[in-house]
Amino acid sequence: MEVYIDDTLVKSQRAADHIDHLKDCFFILNNYGMKLNPTKCTSGDFLGYIVTQRGIEANPKQITAFVDLPSPKNSREVQRLSGRIAAINRFLSRSTNKCLPFYDLLRGNKKFIWNERCEEAFEQLKRYLTTPPMLAKPDKGDTLYLYVAVSNAAVSIVLVKDERGEQRPIFYTRQRMTNAETQYSTLEKMALAVMTSARKLRPYFQSHWIVILTNLPLRTIMQNSNHSGRLSKWAIELSKYDVMFQSKPAEKSQVLADFHIKLTPKLEQDLKLPNATWILHVDGSSSNKGSGIGIHLQSPTGELLQQSFRLGFKASNNKAEYESLIAGLRLAQAIQEKRIQAYCDSQLVANQFSGDYDAKNERMDAYLKVVQDLIKKFESFQLTKIPRDENVCADALAVLGSSLRDQVKRTIPIQQIDKPSITLSHDEIDQVVAIDTTDAMDTNGSLPQNKWEAPRLKTKSANYVLIDGRLHRWTTAKVLLTCLGIEEASLAMAETHEGAAGNLLGGRVLPLKVKSLCFYWPTMIADCEAYRRKCDKCQRHASNIHSPTEILRTMTAAYPFMRWVMDIIGPMPSSRQRKYALIMTDYFTKHGLPYEIVTDNGSQFISSNFCCFLERWGIRLNTATPHYTQCNGQAEATNKMILDGIKKRLDLKKGHWADELDGVLWSHRTTLQSATGQTPFSLAYGGEAMAPAEVSVTSLRRAKMPPNEELNREMLFDALDAIE
Repeated sequence: MEVYIDDTLVKSQRAADHIDHLKDCFFILNNYGMKLNPTKCTSGDFLGYIVTQRGIEANPKQITAFVDLPSPKNSREVQRLSGRIAAINRFLSRSTNKCLPFYDLLRGNKKFIWNERCEEAFEQLKRYLTTPPMLAKPDKGDTLYLYVAVSNAAVSIVLVKDERGEQRPIFYTRQRMTNAETQYSTLEKMALAVMTSARKLRPYFQSHWIVILTNLPLRTIMQNSNHSGRLSKWAIELSKYDVMFQSKPAEKSQVLADFHIKLTPKLEQDLKLPNATWILHVDGSSSNKGSGIGIHLQSPTGELLQQSFRLGFKASNNKAEYESLIAGLRLAQAIQEKRIQAYCDSQLVANQFSGDYDAKNERMDAYLKVVQDLIKKFESFQLTKIPRDENVCADALAVLGSSLRDQVKRTIPIQQIDKPSITLSHDEIDQVVAIDTTDAMDTNGSLPQNKWEAPRLKTKSANYVLIDGRLHRWTTAKVLLTCLGIEEASLAMAETHEGAAGNLLGGRVLPLKVKSLCFYWPTMIADCEAYRRKCDKCQRHASNIHSPTEILRTMTAAYPFMRWVMDIIGPMPSSRQRKYALIMTDYFTKHGLPYEIVTDNGSQFISSNFCCFLERWGIRLNTATPHYTQCNGQAEATNKMILDGIKKRLDLKKGHWADELDGVLWSHRTTLQSATGQTPFSLAYGGEAMAPAEVSVTSLRRAKMPPNEELNREMLFDALDAIE
């Protein structure tokens, strides 16, 4: 028993049980004193429909009342007619098209005119209702089939089930299109019909598999979320249902024959493909953030396929342009299209493809051969160069792929191409390796046979020189740097970064310090940055970057070598009975005592003993006031640098900080400072210190050092005598 507001329905699966179910219903009504109206008690009549074992039929009384209805004579009678049509709409196939003349009479303040077109539609509707269809009831687990039809003004849908080889209708529905929707293409109107059915027949879509029968390529646009605008929204909305697409079979029922009509000439013309050529727009983008390509493929019917790729390798702008064209051709080949009209804004790619430009570069020639091999699989292919402002869609997709690194969900998915589309015989990155013997290098002046490699080698070789079988490079300042191989470069980076004199330097300072040791290899900046990113201690103890709240002010001394700044760090974990570190920053004093020492207002610095000590040596004491603490900023900066270095070196072994303090200070003294462009050691002593990395990997300075220790010591003394 089911109750619908003030209606009660008693139904049974078997006829023999129906009497017992009615007895139970009446017993419940008697217990609660409820009464029924005998005139409204019917068998099979429920909610205006006749429900029988055969199916659901329209109420004969409603059909008879409609057939006997005379032609309307005013707008009010047309409204009554529309109300009666709405009561039996479920049984009317394509009711909007059949009743369109009636609805037009009610739109706007039109004068009522019942013309021959209205009378013909009225009589046609009466003839249709003399034999109304019988609707079927779907069972659990049934697969339902959906037919859609479109006209110039409305979309119509019928949901059917297959019962012993015969297709029986379950529900008819329709929707009149708005003025904007009438401008859709035929495929978009068919997609609108599918979405209308999914919204109006949601209970059926949620509980059954739905097979959409059509001969149009609806699956291409309804199961692809790469489209933009309404098609993409519809595809995402439809993806939550179990929907399949199949070709329309032969008509198995006269009821469906009434539903199927041919498209109007206007809609048929919309489906015709006068030019079956797909339009391909491609573009590539290369920047300091990366490289990306964009593909914009449009079908003859207006459907769009948009894709953005991020290149997982370093590529120039010309290489990115070629990669975009190759990826676009592969996409067109994947969807089995044979006629392509391609557009790009690269003058080099377009002219090399047409033959106006020669592909002099080996990589460009390899890319051109890949493109020529791909176009052989198409019936027709044309490539045209267009201005950049006419290629904005592909350009935006390329910039999107090159700029964004994260892979969050988007309407336009961004994928990655890890390897180039070409394979060259030699490595793409030129490397300079160490030469230990002259036999390993061709020094007779011969050049490669390749005409492009020969001038390139001559240009590069002008910056290199071979000294004692070892390759060196001249810098722009005419300083000789020793060229390292892969293993030696790794050793030099490790020793400089975290060795005895290392301080776990950042990716920008590390290559400068390696270069100051007179070492060189072509990719040293990128390698040092990658090495720092892999360092666990650098990531754990990296300092936070804080923007200054006001413009920084430089504190300068009146004359060089006159001032020290001093501060205390601590307390720290006990290390060899030490808990504090006294830090003094010397402003490049070579000899003698400072004129002035700057400290904070700590009690240990303003005590009488300390003041007497300074007075005895003729040193003036200045303290930083709370109102103007910037005067002791150099001491605070030094404290921060030393603490960061100790943290990175010790990690969890905090009790050994005293053992590592000398290494931290030595690393700071031998590291280039951005303020002066020199190391503190070189400013104080006039030359760079010998680094531990030069012991592991022989540098030019160490190789040319006099082997006689006594002679070297005498030369050092001579240099000290010449200081003054």
